[in-house]
Parts: sequence; structure tokens; C-alpha cells
Amino acid sequence: MSEEKQKEGQLNIELDESIAEGIYSNLAIINHSASEFIVDFINVMPGVPKAKVKSRIILTPEHAKRLAKALAENVKRFEKANGPINEPEHPPIPLNFGPTGQA
Repeated sequence: MSEEKQKEGQLNIELDESIAEGIYSNLAIINHSASEFIVDFINVMPGVPKAKVKSRIILTPEHAKRLAKALAENVKRFEKANGPINEPEHPPIPLNFGPTGQA
């Protein structure tokens, strides 16, 4: 394969240092309209009654579906390698605040 054809199918992704550090989130609120999905990532601290959205990602419905499939596949691979992920029966934080959504 020529070098030119090989470069056609590649995507060069740059990861800035500040973005590479990441943002911790232990809650995600998901809302949608007819044209987009909005995912708000939040860090809720124990004993603190207020939490701020740390990051908001807006996706097309098609990309949201691809992301959901990719997450499901990665969880499956993780559990195959590390065992089941334990989920508490009741989330430790209330999810009935603000607009309807699921984490």
C-alpha cells in the first residue's frame, strides 16, 4: 500500500496536556431533544448539597448511539478481564433533581 493511500484512512488526533489530565465525574445527567443528546458530567462530593457541571458534551443522535454501543462493548471487555462491576441497588445520591435523565 502506498504511503499516500495509508494516510487517507488515518486520523491524526492531538491531545492537549490540560485535556489529557481529564475531569473526574461520578454522575452523568443525560437529556435529549429531537436533534441532539446532551450529557452533563458532574462531580458530587459527600455532604455537599450543591454540585456543578464539570463538562457538557453535545452529540448527534447517531453519535450518541455509537457511543452507547462502544461503552457497552468496553464494559463487556473490562468485565471479562476483571470480573463483574458491582452496582449498588440504590444509587448513593439522589437522581431526582433537575431535568429528567439517567446516569
